[in-house]
Amino acid sequence: MLHLRVIAPSDQSSAVVELLAAEPGVTHLVVLPGAARQPAGDYVTCDVVRESADGVLSRLQELGVEAHGAIAAADVELTLSEAADRAAEEAPGHGEDAVVWDEIAAKTGEQTVLTGTFLALIVVATMIAGIGVLLDQPILIVGAMVVGPEFGPLAALCVALLRRQPRVVGHSVQALTVGFLVAMAATVLSTWALTAAGLVSRDMLLAERPMTDFIWRPDALSWVVGLLAGVAGMLSLTSKKSGSLVGVLISVTTVPAAANVAVASAYGVWHEAAGSALQLVINLAAIVLAGLLTLVVQMCWWRHVARRAAHAVPRQRADRPPSPVSASRRPRRDDG
Repeated sequence: MLHLRVIAPSDQSSAVVELLAAEPGVTHLVVLPGAARQPAGDYVTCDVVRESADGVLSRLQELGVEAHGAIAAADVELTLSEAADRAAEEAPGHGEDAVVWDEIAAKTGEQTVLTGTFLALIVVATMIAGIGVLLDQPILIVGAMVVGPEFGPLAALCVALLRRQPRVVGHSVQALTVGFLVAMAATVLSTWALTAAGLVSRDMLLAERPMTDFIWRPDALSWVVGLLAGVAGMLSLTSKKSGSLVGVLISVTTVPAAANVAVASAYGVWHEAAGSALQLVINLAAIVLAGLLTLVVQMCWWRHVARRAAHAVPRQRADRPPSPVSASRRPRRDDG
């Protein structure tokens, strides 16, 4: 469930309240006339079940509320209310599967900014993976996957492509490109420094590495893993489940490959560097493709659910008029 806070200009307040009151998935509606000061207007607050939230937000934006007012939404962690239970029952679909597109766009859009923290995390993750490659240690590869932050820009890229936002697409591509290039350059330098210190050597890269040699040998399974990672990543993003674990799954196909490119380049093992680069490109493309297709399927499904619910409501109202008992117990607005 989401908690909505709306500042509605006085000339739009009645339309906003009527819209929210007519939505079965909305409950706990409170209207404070003239309470908002900046921007000025009526303060309207309510709770909306997640399966209805996207439609409510879209209709509020169609009214143009955000132009002179404001719309804010936040997750409600706990709700003890029979009214909320009824709202969840009457709303179409299931809350755990619901997609709130504005929420996803806002969340992923924040992760396209090329910040110092993002660069630091991807550099550290790639350097750790580089050491893991040389030592043939899966535990270090897993550690690098936990640190890797590239899931954010990848998810933002998928959402921006679906919503046709070229500016966000550009920022996402920039964050990924600059991030991986800086991380690989830093890993090349760290590999040279560790070699000079006698901690690693070229022979370690050329030795048999049964635990990590899959990183630079792409095959059909590379596409399969990338596609599965993209599906899992998008489902995690939209349903808010297992976000950190899915981030690890995403990283298994990206950060280690980038690290292997850097280490192999540092030692001049160009065939292995080329294989790792191909692995990286294949999996990035597969993740974006699968993530985009997952979002398309979800969008089509929820449109179908909304259309079915729109047809069902008039029939239910015609077939089952409210009983006199229920009507007599319903509170009236003019009651004191």
